[in-house]
Amino acid sequence: MVAKSLSTVADRLILVGCGNMGYALLSGWLGSKARDPKKVHVVEPVVGLRERAARLGTNVHETPESLPDQADLIVFALKPHAIRAEAPAYRRFSEQAVFVSIAAGMTIGELGALLGKARLIRAMPNTPTAIGKGSTIVFPGNSIQELELNTVTSLFAVGGPVHKVDSEVLLDAATAISGSGPAYIFYLMECLTTAACELGLPRELAMKLVKETVYGAGALALHTEDEPAQLRRQVTSPKGTTEAALSLLTARDEFLSLIRRATKAAFDRSKCLSVNA
Repeated sequence: MVAKSLSTVADRLILVGCGNMGYALLSGWLGSKARDPKKVHVVEPVVGLRERAARLGTNVHETPESLPDQADLIVFALKPHAIRAEAPAYRRFSEQAVFVSIAAGMTIGELGALLGKARLIRAMPNTPTAIGKGSTIVFPGNSIQELELNTVTSLFAVGGPVHKVDSEVLLDAATAISGSGPAYIFYLMECLTTAACELGLPRELAMKLVKETVYGAGALALHTEDEPAQLRRQVTSPKGTTEAALSLLTARDEFLSLIRRATKAAFDRSKCLSVNA
């Protein structure tokens, strides 16, 4: 990991897109005081999304035409189809700025075709970065210098651990696991809450118990060197309540098969986005 002292290489930052993921990143950067909001410019055409960025103290723009002439770092928090439409307006910054894209599936090669001889980094953060509990995978293009990568890594490290990969295809795998993963966990929480209510627990108590259980299990997993399988065994007493439940979840590896198919679907979709979105 790189230390969290941010270089002036990225002093002037432009965030393009302030939807759910863009706002999560922005909230993390400003909440941790890693960024001076007065030096952050947000381009967002949707009025409501632009207004919430403005409430954080940033400079907001409906279109890129009103941006200043200088920029050090430009982060595209857009879907691939939106980047294809919007990127040409940012070619004027290509010789001076480092570009970071968090779009799933969109390759360095595609971005380069849109932006010219720009210095490019792909990143895959997840929404818990808004509270410093996320994780990000980064893949730098060939023209990225070490100082530039360190600066971008430090910026994303405000939201949690950052991991560099040497193969771009691993970003698709990361998208399927950590990028989309919070949604899988939230869905599991939905299911547990429904089941708890059916067992008689009041809904408010059920939701609290589920949130606390998931939080506690995740925290325990992070604070021990034991693998998840060992942690599972520690909870599972012979002929006890946990074993009764797990005997259903692990029967014929049906649950594992479902997880494999689900993550493979996300992985395949990420690769498809580079050509079909």
